[in-house]
Amino acid sequence: MTRPPLPPFTLETAEEKVRMAEDGWNSKTAEKVALAYSVDSVWRNRATFLKGRGEIVSFLTDKWAQELEYRLIKELWAFSGNRIAVRFAYEWHSAAGQWFRSYGNENWEFAADGLMRWRIASINDLPINEADRLLHWTDPVRPQTHKSLTELGL
Repeated sequence: MTRPPLPPFTLETAEEKVRMAEDGWNSKTAEKVALAYSVDSVWRNRATFLKGRGEIVSFLTDKWAQELEYRLIKELWAFSGNRIAVRFAYEWHSAAGQWFRSYGNENWEFAADGLMRWRIASINDLPINEADRLLHWTDPVRPQTHKSLTELGL
């Protein structure tokens, strides 16, 4: 099984891979998202270390149960060969109603089949007021017409 686009990446294929990842995460379907990762994928997400699809599914299921009304935008930062670096921002609220904007960077490494085998994510959470939200859409994916991180000044 392959997961195009495949490395080595061009600007076009790196941007496509980033948007596919964004769309997948915005679906909030842990089992579907996990299929983009190799069966033995290794993650560092903040201070959490994961290995394999089973741990990824469990982690994402718990994440989206706590991060309500999750909306994410990813943007290509750099790429080379089989690696891509992205920056991202997402908004969500807690069960208590507190809104947050979470900012971060991810470094990705892909196997030849296009599955991500290594993901390193550094993330910071900023409490915001609901009125300060910038990520507004209702479909499972961000509309093509919605502003990017750069356009939003994030």
